[in-house]
Amino acid sequence: MTNKKVLVATSGGVDSSAAAVLLQRQGYRVDGAMLDLLPCGNDTADAEAVARRLGMAFRVIDGAQPFAAEVMDRFVSEYCAGRTPNPCIDCNRCLKFGLFLDAALELGYDYIATGHYARVAHGAETGQYRLLRGLDRRKDQSYMLYQLTQRQLSHLLLPVGEYEKSEIRDHARAAGLENADKSDSQDICFIPDGDYARFLREYGGVEMEAGDFVDGTGRVLGRHKGLPCYTTGQRKGLGVSAGRHVYVVRKNAADNTILLGDEEDLYTDTLTACRVNWISGEAPARPVRCTAKTRYSQTEAEATAEALPEGRLRLTFDTPQRAVTAGQAVVLYRGEEVLGGGTIE
Repeated sequence: MTNKKVLVATSGGVDSSAAAVLLQRQGYRVDGAMLDLLPCGNDTADAEAVARRLGMAFRVIDGAQPFAAEVMDRFVSEYCAGRTPNPCIDCNRCLKFGLFLDAALELGYDYIATGHYARVAHGAETGQYRLLRGLDRRKDQSYMLYQLTQRQLSHLLLPVGEYEKSEIRDHARAAGLENADKSDSQDICFIPDGDYARFLREYGGVEMEAGDFVDGTGRVLGRHKGLPCYTTGQRKGLGVSAGRHVYVVRKNAADNTILLGDEEDLYTDTLTACRVNWISGEAPARPVRCTAKTRYSQTEAEATAEALPEGRLRLTFDTPQRAVTAGQAVVLYRGEEVLGGGTIE
């Protein structure tokens, strides 16, 4: 048994609920809390029901204002700049492992826990904390957590990362939780219908400005409906008759044009990234061999990473990668370990 206290970030979903069950079985003193992120409020009914079933105290932590400023507003500004942001990563950085952790420590908890499929390890010899992939590689969420710091990892428990998804549902079922078979959330929480353009108009006040589709020579191929309506690698829905398949290669906010090209134009072997976080707390002094991926659902590719001044890095892939997209995250791995990552420039 342990006297350590844990505050679990509960959403009402099966993963965070199972995290609480597993920690209780390990002897921790476990309570639950929900981050109220949206200006209109969150539905807390499922999270409260889980807390009652497990005998946990439950509280709501207000995060609506910083969520709007750090996640929703940034989503708008990034799209307007011609980039494609990942708001879930911003939310993890600012809210789930920022505001939530600070609140938990102020309330006297020793740890926070979430339902992410990843693992935390501690090296007794080095004193360093490491972020590892979840054992269920199909559900692994370590990509979303590359911005974690040593301080955050030292107060973080990720119990579901040690299990397969089917086992997590079994644990929830055995605990009598009604959400054991609840489906996973797939959408951005503030755009549940996936209509980014509508959100940008209604929340961000963004007026979609039409512009030109151009080829590599600057020749106009047609008109686009606005930069936020397109993403790198897109082929369908362009409304361009070029006599062949063409793809979105790059969006240029400076002159409101979208460069179209052939499939081979989508490939690159080099990228730079900013806002880089090295989980060890220190950038490597020399180039490091690693694997890396530029999208959550990708398989990693062999690469060499070189730290640059001002929190940036250069990554060179052994094999050119398709549709590397500005604003998305590039995440670096060494085997099971996450080394860090950054925002693709």
